[in-house]
Amino acid sequence: RFVAETLWENQRMLSVFKDAGFAARSARDSGVVRVVMDISPSAAAREALEERDRRAVVRSMERLLRPRSIAVIGASRRPGTIGHELVGNLVRGGFQGPVYPVNPNAEHVAGLPCWPSVEAIPRAVDLGLVAVPAPAVAEVVRACGRKGVGALVVVSSGFAEAGQSGQLAQRELAREAHALGMRMVGPNCFGVLNTDPEVAMNATFAAEAPTRGRLGFASQSGGLGIAILGEARERGIGLSTFVSMGNKADVSGNDLLDWWEQDRDTGVVLLYLESFGNPRKFARLARRLSAEKPVIAVKAGRSSSGQRAASSHTAALASSDEVVAALCRQTGVIRVDTIEELFDVAEALDGQPLGRGRRVGILTNAGGPGVLSADACAAQDLSVPELSEALQRALLELVPSAGGVANPVDLGAATTAANYGRALEMLLRSGELDALLAIFTPPLVTRTEDVAEAISEVVGRTRGEGVEVPVVASLLGTSQGRQRLRRGPRPVPSYTYPETAVRALARSLGYAAWRALPPEAAPDLDRVDANAARSLLPGPGGWVTGARAMAVLERFGIPTLPTLEAHSPEEAVRAGAQLGGRLALKVLGPELLHKSDRGGVRLGLEGPEELGRAYREMAAALGPAMTGAVVQPMAGAGVEVLAGALQEPGFGHLLVFGLGGVAVELLGDHVSRLSPLTRRDAHEMVHGLRGTRLLTGYRGSQPLDTGALEDLLLRLSRLVEDLPEVEELDCNPVLAQVQGAVVVDCRIRVSAAGSTPEDDTRHLR
Repeated sequence: RFVAETLWENQRMLSVFKDAGFAARSARDSGVVRVVMDISPSAAAREALEERDRRAVVRSMERLLRPRSIAVIGASRRPGTIGHELVGNLVRGGFQGPVYPVNPNAEHVAGLPCWPSVEAIPRAVDLGLVAVPAPAVAEVVRACGRKGVGALVVVSSGFAEAGQSGQLAQRELAREAHALGMRMVGPNCFGVLNTDPEVAMNATFAAEAPTRGRLGFASQSGGLGIAILGEARERGIGLSTFVSMGNKADVSGNDLLDWWEQDRDTGVVLLYLESFGNPRKFARLARRLSAEKPVIAVKAGRSSSGQRAASSHTAALASSDEVVAALCRQTGVIRVDTIEELFDVAEALDGQPLGRGRRVGILTNAGGPGVLSADACAAQDLSVPELSEALQRALLELVPSAGGVANPVDLGAATTAANYGRALEMLLRSGELDALLAIFTPPLVTRTEDVAEAISEVVGRTRGEGVEVPVVASLLGTSQGRQRLRRGPRPVPSYTYPETAVRALARSLGYAAWRALPPEAAPDLDRVDANAARSLLPGPGGWVTGARAMAVLERFGIPTLPTLEAHSPEEAVRAGAQLGGRLALKVLGPELLHKSDRGGVRLGLEGPEELGRAYREMAAALGPAMTGAVVQPMAGAGVEVLAGALQEPGFGHLLVFGLGGVAVELLGDHVSRLSPLTRRDAHEMVHGLRGTRLLTGYRGSQPLDTGALEDLLLRLSRLVEDLPEVEELDCNPVLAQVQGAVVVDCRIRVSAAGSTPEDDTRHLR
């Protein structure tokens, strides 16, 4: 609880308590108000905290992205230098406010009066662009703080990218900027821009700025940022804002997600990321933003130069790239592999309605591209359904010589632009399709520009009448038609090749399907006693195996096979007598991960005497590596699966599920999600394997209890959420049965330092 007393007159403080989001009660006595709040985490409290944080971030970013005045510190008279181009781009771009070049050795830069220091400027300065050598940046930051500058963009290099000393200097730079009340982009960045005519800020040193549009873009690479702006301009794609984050000493992608969520000028968000600052915060923000606006990301660094030590099956299967993939999948972020695909998907989503399914219609004037497109749709799990007989008859009346109207619809090489437009309209209005791909290969008789005009006119008219079907196009052999479609009043995404169009369309339809799902939270579970489970974990950290590991699972309601430990042949005999029936003996030892490979598993033992003999033989073969064994009854029939969790610093825990035996490791047949899991997540994991049919009934086999497997995954997720000191958890095998599922073996590794996922990110924005 939190208890506070304040005077009744202190209404501002009472408002703070009221808005905190915690359950509170208060009493007033003689002008003093006593407030008691339950400060245990709750959904309302978290929501209020996130809203306060969002408002604070947006306020702090206002002077960065919508400044009223800009000072360029390090302005230069020499064309071609960064300091000169920054001033020139601001002036040429028509920035709607004063620009103050700062250079103690110049009187004018780019025709503007120059000031010897930022503090000498007679008026207020919202944004400072810093383009001085690295050793001079710290003093510039202090001078800007004394002046009351609201935000900084540090394009200077020579910081974290230059080594350890640069990292220390960068950290101090960010600390000082915060202490002086300034937000900072960079250092080592390319700049920022805002195309809103009321701002018209090109605070970059790019040769040409992009046109105005509804794409917000953040890039962690300055060099790539230059290429990105050039690509956008060449494609005719407009941006609302662009931020080159550089080394991300302060402003990060998370801050920009907050900004773009409230920015009415931004409809689609694009990200090029090389690292996450606070991944858990990114997940929260991205999930919320993706519910309103598409977020498309390129995450560089898929491969890893190092190999994770395979201390468990789960650790051997998980990879850093899988963590990023799980994060994107669960938050609705559309992850793509290349910058080219980033723009392809952005075009498919910008200004287009969202599809409501995966049924695609293909309209073409040549058979070959239509067949290629149908194959591409199949590869992307899109349906190309046969059209109804009535619709096929109507299309044949329009073009009797058509090559085929079942879908793909091939109008033939002799079709006119007018007939192409009529066929397109019939397909759009049919109600039989969720999306449409328009392909045109220029013949001798019909101009591509005329077909582009027809497509643009039909799409504009039908969409204005409420026909919400997304359309993408592939006009082969010419660029004029593609540009005409892109720049129409209702832009139609246009690509050189139909396969590219299909890939972009598939990503947009996948996003639409994610967005249509109702929001879901992690479920409440019964039979959970986290405190009792924590008491079973070792104080200094290390591995928990055998009966104790099974007991930890049981405290979270997870079914386990009865397990007794033995550290001598005599103890094994007593354990066998207690359990009775046919028995299994499995070795214990921190170095013995793959027990069966080392002869550490003996099954079907008949009675205690055979059990004792098996223990002695195993101890003689394995020597000191064997620290004991567990005795269990033989499990019933079922299919072996694996379930586990691995803590990724900053991200939390990655849950892994796969088939047991060689399938999970040799074939890589496993799926993963980040904790906490929802019921939908657990269902997708169990039903997302290539070998899921082995669980749901295959070649006459009886379907197994997949619901029990889903419940098990939810409980493992709850375990690692309640016990964040668990770094690694490996349940292998888990036996999936006709009724229920039971864990047969388990290993748990506990952090020696007792760190949690939150600890790993407390210093990161």
